[in-house]
Amino acid sequence: MANVGYIRVSTVDQNTARQLDGLQLDKVFTEHKSGKNKDREQLKALIDYVRDGDTVHVHSIDRLARNLADLKELVTLLNDKGVSVHFHKEGMKFNGDKSDSMTNLLFNILGSFAEFERELMLERQREGIAKAKEAGKYKGRIKSINDDAIRSAMSKEGASFRKVAKELSVSLSTVQRAMKG
Repeated sequence: MANVGYIRVSTVDQNTARQLDGLQLDKVFTEHKSGKNKDREQLKALIDYVRDGDTVHVHSIDRLARNLADLKELVTLLNDKGVSVHFHKEGMKFNGDKSDSMTNLLFNILGSFAEFERELMLERQREGIAKAKEAGKYKGRIKSINDDAIRSAMSKEGASFRKVAKELSVSLSTVQRAMKG
């Protein structure tokens, strides 16, 4: 029976030290990625690693997922493997026993708040970008290569969108956009 930690922060700049600090863990999976979906390398590795009788320790519900459906699916998946999930900040532990109605209600409410918080953050981000664009302060990401260079490469004998994209180390869609413009 292993005690396994899962630590997630959204960016590489954020500090993971406060999460699960002081716990004796046999293995820790640390992720520097958004919790918007389940497509996370360390989360997948954790799921593959844990076995029946293990406990997964997570600082808080929003560290495991920012989407209620994903959160419920992850906890159910782990519980079905015989793995308990312990959320320390909320003081909640799930081991597959669905008989505690109050804990399940609280879990759903807190998961909904995590999802709501992410949606608010994205809404504020969109509003900020729109205001910055209006003020002429936001122009988007700087292109790594200009459209003329792409068009020049496309004019060569035997050039294709894919070949040029690979040759210039850009995406296929970048080449397609340059050729449209």
